[in-house]
Amino acid sequence: MVLNTKKISIIGGAGFVGSRLADLFDRHSLNYLICDINIKDRSDKITYLDVEDQNSLEKLEGSTVIINLAAVHRDDARPISRYDDVNVKGAVNVCNAARKLNIRKIVFTSSVAIYGFAPINTDEAGKPNFFNDYGRTKYLAEGVYKKWQAEDPLNRTLVIIRPTVIFGEGNRGNVYNLLNQIASRKFVMFGNGKNRKSMAYVENVAAFIRCSLSLGSGVHVYNYIDKPDFDMNTLVSVSRKILFNKNNVGLRLPGFFGIFIGYLADIAAKALKRSLPVSSIRVKKFMATSQFASSVSDTRFIPKISLQDGLEKTLRYEFIEDNSDKRTFDTE
Repeated sequence: MVLNTKKISIIGGAGFVGSRLADLFDRHSLNYLICDINIKDRSDKITYLDVEDQNSLEKLEGSTVIINLAAVHRDDARPISRYDDVNVKGAVNVCNAARKLNIRKIVFTSSVAIYGFAPINTDEAGKPNFFNDYGRTKYLAEGVYKKWQAEDPLNRTLVIIRPTVIFGEGNRGNVYNLLNQIASRKFVMFGNGKNRKSMAYVENVAAFIRCSLSLGSGVHVYNYIDKPDFDMNTLVSVSRKILFNKNNVGLRLPGFFGIFIGYLADIAAKALKRSLPVSSIRVKKFMATSQFASSVSDTRFIPKISLQDGLEKTLRYEFIEDNSDKRTFDTE
């Protein structure tokens, strides 16, 4: 299937995943346009677009595919209404634009956050059990897109990709925070470390999004995870091996002590009226198993970079090489 005759609009394309996706499209000579509220590059491949502004979505005219990466995703976004305004109402606006402009294919990046603290190896049929506004609004947005597709099911294509936590060079989310603590020798392992964490390396996520463009009409839903999953002992010991040539996790303390510290941080954050790098929810996330299953293999997609290689590339880029002049991306 030839894709380079299509115009692919990437909403939120100036962000972490979008930037990698644009690089991938460049390598494959695909015709794309980055649509974002943050415009630093003034090239002809980027334009201002705000999913909250229906008029700005007119810039999608001529597109054959919309990839929507835009979202409010941080745990501490304020006011709370921002999740609904961007994630849900934004989806409504994107679908309205697709209807008006006769765009028949949408790729939407949702999240495994819709499952909440899910049973081990929850797959795409898992029951939604979100515990925060991010997961709630991502799930509601999925419903908005499904309604759009159902209006013309034989001609419209909807791809919903639910990635697990995404990491990679330049990202400043939770995985980076963990790796930074390890690299600065300030990390303390709470609990037994046997809990497994599903993760996804950014280049593989971008490659799967590109792969999904070839899917035909219908609704296609995929969790995205790079397998096999690491448990926390493995993740930390592999990182310490790469950084310090030490094959262990370092200092370990009981889990209940970590939760206690998290609650103290919550109180301090409320008193100071600002977010802190530690919170009770982050400690609970750290010690919880978040392991998911995926049907991505049914598409015959094979990631080119293993999870361990992606981790090593990230660690070397962030903490061994000097890339201080490169762009960074603030995400959860």
